[in-house]
Amino acid sequence: MKVNCGALRLADAGSHVELNGWMNRRRDHGGLIFVDVRDRDGVTQIVFDPKHPSFALAETLRHEDVLRVRGAVRRRPAGTENAKIETGEVEVAADELEVLSRSLVPPFQVNLDEDVDENLRMQYRYLDLRRPRMQRNLTIRHKIVKAIRDFFDSRNFLEIETPLLVKSTPEGAREYLVPSRIHPGSFYALPQSPQILKQILMIAGFGRYMQIARCMRDEDLRADRQPEFTQLDVEMSFVSQDDVLEIMESAMIFVWQQALGIPAPGPFPRYRHEEVLARYGTDKPDLRFGLELVDVKETFRATEFKVFRDQAESRGGAVIAVRYPGGATLSRRDFDGLTELAKQLGAKGLVWIALASDGVKSPVSKFLSDADVAAVAGALAAQTGDALLLFADERARALDVSGRMRNEIGSRCNLRDPGRFAFAWVTDFPLFEVDPDTGKPAPAHHPFTAPNDDQWELLESDPLAMRAQHYDLVLNGFELGSGSIRIHKPDFQRKIFAMLGMSDEEIEERFGFFIRALDYGAPPHGGMALGIDRIAMLAAGEENLREVIAFPKTQVARDLMMDAPTPVPERLLRDLSLKSTAPPPKD
Repeated sequence: MKVNCGALRLADAGSHVELNGWMNRRRDHGGLIFVDVRDRDGVTQIVFDPKHPSFALAETLRHEDVLRVRGAVRRRPAGTENAKIETGEVEVAADELEVLSRSLVPPFQVNLDEDVDENLRMQYRYLDLRRPRMQRNLTIRHKIVKAIRDFFDSRNFLEIETPLLVKSTPEGAREYLVPSRIHPGSFYALPQSPQILKQILMIAGFGRYMQIARCMRDEDLRADRQPEFTQLDVEMSFVSQDDVLEIMESAMIFVWQQALGIPAPGPFPRYRHEEVLARYGTDKPDLRFGLELVDVKETFRATEFKVFRDQAESRGGAVIAVRYPGGATLSRRDFDGLTELAKQLGAKGLVWIALASDGVKSPVSKFLSDADVAAVAGALAAQTGDALLLFADERARALDVSGRMRNEIGSRCNLRDPGRFAFAWVTDFPLFEVDPDTGKPAPAHHPFTAPNDDQWELLESDPLAMRAQHYDLVLNGFELGSGSIRIHKPDFQRKIFAMLGMSDEEIEERFGFFIRALDYGAPPHGGMALGIDRIAMLAAGEENLREVIAFPKTQVARDLMMDAPTPVPERLLRDLSLKSTAPPPKD
């Protein structure tokens, strides 16, 4: 009977089995050789007796040799059981051993989850993927994707594949371009998302679409970004924003239960964009801990401290306060370090107030009345032993810096429960934001997002005041994904394109096919996309996307295992009517 290496239990004692896997560990004890054989499902201990012919071969085994073993399952002798593994009550007495292939000495220990240089791991990814951590992470990812498909299938969604070679419609991040050999001088683009195509599927009458979609963006990398990524893509017809939020929230609750076996507590709280910024300083708050921000500028309208009074009197100013639990025990040097960190985060400075047991301490104590300190402490529900950190600046910058400092305090005080998953919705985003390069309004999300129904009249007079039917799902301080109700009327879509500075010719060249589709009767529709990589990262308790992707790129967008990207022969460039102006690669 052929079995997996993690399958045997005490009930299997007496059976004769075959196991196939990698040599995980070998131990020589008193004439017996013990070998742990490993596959994806687990580890089984094999015992080789000197009386059997296979013993001599067992003596030659090395880590990562690939083995086939046959033998009888038996109970381990009393006192030798291993409660750390599922098969720890049994072992297999080998009577046959075959080495299917030999392994070189691995550059790092495969059977241990020790820290290894990441570049080395990426170079030998096929070995890294054998390690328990990576096998666990990719198993979690599989369960997440399966649960997603099961959920949406049960809700009458169709999974429809969209193409990877599409028209270049540049907006947002940079696209990857693919030259056409058959049409010299012309290019396809790899999709940043199936956005327009899934909207066209709604126009085509499919009503409920989903896809586990591969997408690409040619942008700088971070720990939570990759040039190619996978997303859950969803679109629905005849829905409101509440309909989309309900289906996506139900999906996440189902996925967490099916993939992790734990509930994702619902209903998820909902915050308006302005509200979440005021309370947490970010639109992707980590809600596993409190420490909400408070604007205390009204407290300082009559203060002698000019820095605070100036911001209190300024229409756009703020004095944002955040509590540091137990911070009164910090030294002056510690507070100097916090001040320097605040400046690195973009603050002009930091004022701290320590509510020590022997009195209030602060470098600006002489400017602060007892009433001022009491008012701020009361607003933050601070107690003796805490510290108060205050940031005076233009409101947006003060909120941003204090929100980052809130996260820093959460880390320093170990306030995050690693086993808790705190989901939340953020809604009512601005429809437009100021493009820093042009100073003109640009889509805050993408140009297909519909404003709130009562906002269209602001398009000409005050576009930056418009609010969108746009929503984000956040989890533990990360944005899982975004969505919106779409513009489904062609005249309104043309108005948005024109407002963004596109001429009629540009609209036709870039989006003519889409506008024509809208002209043929488009239903009201909306949807969302959630990042599978990011969901898997958080579910697995990792801090980097590369830990849940089988073959990721490095932070400089290289594949170290395959050594890609690389130059190609000149003849291939000629076939594509291309000529490279890059300098030749160094040897």
